[in-house]
Amino acid sequence: MIRVLLVDDHPLVRMGFRLMLDSTDDIEVVGEASDGGAVVGDVAAMRPHVVVMDVRMPGTDGIEATRRVVAEHPEVRVLVLTTFGLDEYAFAALRAGASGFLVKDSAPDDLVAAVRTVAAGDAVVSPRVTQRLLELFADALPAGAGSVPDGAVHPRLAVLTPREVEVLRYVAQGRSNAEIAAGLHLSEATVKTHLARILPKLGARDRVQAVVIAYETGLVRAGPP
Repeated sequence: MIRVLLVDDHPLVRMGFRLMLDSTDDIEVVGEASDGGAVVGDVAAMRPHVVVMDVRMPGTDGIEATRRVVAEHPEVRVLVLTTFGLDEYAFAALRAGASGFLVKDSAPDDLVAAVRTVAAGDAVVSPRVTQRLLELFADALPAGAGSVPDGAVHPRLAVLTPREVEVLRYVAQGRSNAEIAAGLHLSEATVKTHLARILPKLGARDRVQAVVIAYETGLVRAGPP
């Protein structure tokens, strides 16, 4: 069973999400919280696999709560809910460590699929959407992001082999495994092997986090869409 913790300051919203998720055979809602400040303690007590987190809450918001959960419980995945799709909250959630985001008015099937995807260790947001988010909010990147001279590699990427750096660059451009394989004249199996090595080396949980790191280190540059 996939254990889920719901975090939203609106009881009716939590009730609706609970009904959607508990109606499945493989998902169990193990708890609810209305305050982002209590989430880390709730995660420790309830041991969920996935936290479904509202981004806008009084007190500790979903972004800070996500940051705390990921720091203290790296094995737990966070799926952030936003009112709008491509907004600054979604961008901040990805940078805080969320494994994806979903618009609040998404269909029930989309919520169920997103929870299953995140629980399996994958990301809900496609790399192409992540790239678009980073382009839209490039000004919010840390000082120094994108400032690495052409031809140089950021120290954070020094753990990667030259081939792994090439694969990461393609990932950050929103390419699929098949497109990466074609571009680098590799098999898809080899691309998957490289990705399986890249993620732990960078401390990234999924492709989305790898894309964020690629932008933050200047491997790829944010520009006009």
